[in-house]
Amino acid sequence: MHTNHCLNVKRKNIKDSTFYIIGFCITAFAAICFLRPDRKNVRMENASAASSEDTWIDTLSNASSDYVPLQPMEREIEHFMAKWDIKGMSLAMSRNDSLLYAKGFGWADMEMGKTMEANSIMRIASASKLVTASAIMKLVEQRRLTLHSLVFGEQGILNSRDFTDAIHDPRVREITVEDLLKHQGGFTLGAGDPMFNTVELKKAKQLTEAPSNQDLVKIVLGRRLGFHPGKGRRYSNFGYMLLSLVIEKVSGQGYWDFVSNNILEPAGAYGFMPATNYYDERNLREVKYYSPDAELVEDFNTPSKMVDRCYGGANINALMGAGGWCASAASLCRLVASIDGNPGVPDVLTSSSVNLMTAHEDDEKVCLGWTESDVNGKWSRSGTLSSAHALIERFPDGECWVITMNTGVWTGFRFTRDMSRLIERLRCRYSNQMPSRNLW
Repeated sequence: MHTNHCLNVKRKNIKDSTFYIIGFCITAFAAICFLRPDRKNVRMENASAASSEDTWIDTLSNASSDYVPLQPMEREIEHFMAKWDIKGMSLAMSRNDSLLYAKGFGWADMEMGKTMEANSIMRIASASKLVTASAIMKLVEQRRLTLHSLVFGEQGILNSRDFTDAIHDPRVREITVEDLLKHQGGFTLGAGDPMFNTVELKKAKQLTEAPSNQDLVKIVLGRRLGFHPGKGRRYSNFGYMLLSLVIEKVSGQGYWDFVSNNILEPAGAYGFMPATNYYDERNLREVKYYSPDAELVEDFNTPSKMVDRCYGGANINALMGAGGWCASAASLCRLVASIDGNPGVPDVLTSSSVNLMTAHEDDEKVCLGWTESDVNGKWSRSGTLSSAHALIERFPDGECWVITMNTGVWTGFRFTRDMSRLIERLRCRYSNQMPSRNLW
């Protein structure tokens, strides 16, 4: 099936644009997150009974994917983990919207002796942006906003007096929803990423606690933009946090609730949970995280307190739609199955929305939510934090491969290329050996 593809892969010289690299740089040094306990999705805690469909995440296990012909593939995965000193990893693979394989490798929590399972939940970092973009497109379909809707100013969505009075650069009033989706809002990193330098901002502004997202918006609106909205591109976590506020304002619901009610649950993508920041707040199925250097840093809300960068080094919950979700690899596969235009799993978005999100435009990475849609029709979405990695690759033949990891790697954002190469090798060698079934 993949003979010609595999030959091309061997000759392939992976080449990333400056935008792609900057995107990973922003998140490569971030501290990581934790999630609300005991929930399948945000509102599932109040469900009186679960349907037969919404229990697949609970029953999924490593044993579900024990299959002798794939043992060589699993040894290759274990070799990859040993090479990069990865404590735990999860792999899921679907084809034509059927989950064929899902398995965890290594440790979910090495100190507690807990092994990684197929339904283990971990941070997905900037892969959260795919969730947020899907929610925005749902609002477009509901005719509650358009991609050209203004974000700021008296006629904008976020038109509170506090925000409007804070505007320093008049070009801010021209920022559209589409600009934020495409990282074209004009926000740059000259003063650092506001989503990850809250310790410095707290000191500079003499705040008694870490700045809220509303505080961050006012601070950033008080600066000049780096370029005219829509005329340049710089990866922006701040921009996707703004999209989260847009979702709240337009929908009248909290960000987490709207996404859960309108995207995740209709998709059957159970197991997504919003991040919190500390180890003792983690979900029961959530893994423990490991950074390559175990560096101690100032707690984002208590600078006098030194903490592991993974747990309190940054306010990950405040990232919201920029990087604040946790999920299993299999749940990410299910999300993709619901926004891919394939009829195997009913899509939660129209084909028009799917096409807009994945459009390839002159080799420019201007997708909505996805990191890249290449000329061959492969869609990619990655996420990197200091102790977690996630990579989604959806191929034009209907296959989707997802890797999530609970360990940071010293190469940071560059490690995504190694993850992609691993997927290419596994796909070439073992795709034809996957069993015909559907674990969903």
